[in-house]
Parts: sequence; structure tokens; C-alpha cells
Amino acid sequence: MATERVQKSHATPGRAAGSNPDIRFDRLRAERIDDGWTPEAELPVLRTEVSEEQARRVITRNTSPDLSFDRSINPYRGCEHGCIYCFARPSHAFLGLSPGLDFETKLIARPNAAARLRAELSNPRYTPRTIAIGTNTDPYQPIEKERQIMRSVLEVLRDFNHPVAIVTKGTLIERDADILSEMAAKGLIRVGISVTTLDPKTSRLMEPRVPHPKARLRTIRRLTDAGVPIRAMVSPVVPALTDHELEAILTACHQAGAVAASSIVLRLPREVAPLFRDWLAEHYPDRAARVMGRVRELHGGKDYDPEFGKRMVGQGAWASMIQQRFALVTRKLGLDRRLPPLRTDLFARPPQPGDQLSLI
Repeated sequence: MATERVQKSHATPGRAAGSNPDIRFDRLRAERIDDGWTPEAELPVLRTEVSEEQARRVITRNTSPDLSFDRSINPYRGCEHGCIYCFARPSHAFLGLSPGLDFETKLIARPNAAARLRAELSNPRYTPRTIAIGTNTDPYQPIEKERQIMRSVLEVLRDFNHPVAIVTKGTLIERDADILSEMAAKGLIRVGISVTTLDPKTSRLMEPRVPHPKARLRTIRRLTDAGVPIRAMVSPVVPALTDHELEAILTACHQAGAVAASSIVLRLPREVAPLFRDWLAEHYPDRAARVMGRVRELHGGKDYDPEFGKRMVGQGAWASMIQQRFALVTRKLGLDRRLPPLRTDLFARPPQPGDQLSLI
């Protein structure tokens, strides 16, 4: 799949990444040079492009000791939310697309995801365990409003009484409160809502197409009122930029109805590190060196350390301080509880067309 790499030295309106870095799997590299001509106008605003992929399988397995789940589903590849810190950006390179602007603007929808999921769950050898959704790209990003792939996936999970854990920044999840509340009543679902900052300016720059922080707090309240257990996620904690808000974010989420909490420190794998450094230089030049200094302190002197057991929580004195602050405030607010495991004993294959009717 070919892609035009747009290299820019300034921010793109409505996008977090300012450029398209080369794809690490390509044999050729593209580079702009100054040919002496002055551009007549700025490049136009980049529009979102959506292509479709017919998935052969939708349940992805993992064996990571850092994760509490062993299977997940991604209804979309790429994410229009465009969070500059998103650790999923490098996955776009496997599609022949750049982790930069391509990740935010060239999306891939999987319209047959629900049908494939139904087939996989119908396999007699399938054993149910919690499926995670939203752990890579957000299932409630803006294109879900039109595509409704996530809703169709939820309908299948409901029909099979299959447990699911959802992570999102998108307020569109409120649309599915009818299914979520039905599953919550059976102990089949929990939802994590990510609130990275309460500052609208920082949020707009860092996660340009994510709903306003106040809107996400309203979503926590509305889902809580619908009986859905909500985990507040302060993720990622960005040193010298959002870390001072840790207590305020958790307090606001608690007041909105969250019953548990988690946090993950900033991690910048592969192409995310240079993209984030460029973003800092553009928007926060006065503290860019300080932020990256803290990041390297968190990851053993590097922009990122992928070692299991360290990559999510960091290492060193600053990481320890964040963990202590988090433990103190969650204990005070009652957010330090462990939610009960989701039920798997209700799982059942619903009747299929052509099934023989029971005589009982």
C-alpha cells in the first residue's frame, strides 16, 4: 500500500502529528528538499480517509505478562483521535502506512468483524475468557458513529453472554448504554474511561479529536447511572506536563461515579518518540527538555524501555513517587478496590439458523 509522506515543520490543523516519518519496512526513503520555489499556499487540512478490510480473524491473542487479558478485538486500524503519545502508532507501519499523520488520517475499518466474531465464538473448541476492546485503537473514535462496527460486535458478545472489558476516550460509548447496562447486570462488562488531563488547551493539543475532558466526566456519570462499572484511567501520566494533575483527575472521576482506577506512565515506542519530541518542540518548547529528561529517567536513560514489568510503571525515584501518590489518593477516594472478575459461566452459543429444535 503506497502512501505520500508529508514532511512538515509545523503543526497540521486538527492533527497531533506534524509529519509522516518514513516507514521502517520500506527500502526507500523520501525526503523533501528546497528547490528555491516559495509555496503559494499552505497545504490543505488533511481529511480522514477510510478503507475497508475483510478480516479473516478478529480475536487477537497475546501472552504479555503486563496485560490482564489474553485476547482482544480491534474494529479499526489507525485512530482519528490522533493522540500524539499513542503507543499504537507503530502498528500502522505493518500496513505500509506511516505512524505519523497516516495513523490519524488513513483509517481501516473491518465491517465483517461482528460476523467473524460470531463464527469464532461458535467454534465448539472455543473457551471463553474476557475479551479486551480498545487496548490498541479506540473503538469509539469518530468514524464509529457512521460505521457502527463496535455496536455490532457488542451485540454478538451480548448474544453469547461473553465477558468484555472496554477502554475508550470516546463519549460515543453512551450510545450503547442499552447493551452495556444489560451486560453489566449479568456481570459481563466493565469500562475504562481515559482522562489524561483536565486542561482543555493541553487536551486539544495532545489528543486533538478526543472529546473535551468535561464531556468524558459526563460519560462516566451517565454510564455509572446506567449500572455500568467504570474504571478511571489516568493514562498516560506525562511527566512535567500532566503529572501535577494526578490527584485532581482521580478526584473528578470519583465524583463522576468511577469505582476503580489505574494509571500508566508515558511510553514512547519506536516512531512515537521522535513524533512526540517534535510535538513538544512545537507546542511546549519551554519545557521540552525537562519532559524528555523525566521520560528518560522513567525508562533507564532511554526514550523507552520495552522490558516487561517496567514499561507500564517506569523505574527510578520519579516513578516511585508517582506510584506513591496514586496509591495515596486512590486509597483516600476508595478507588483502590479490585473489581470482581467478569463471569464466564454464562457463556452459551445462541441458536443458529438451521439448528435442530430441542424436544424439551
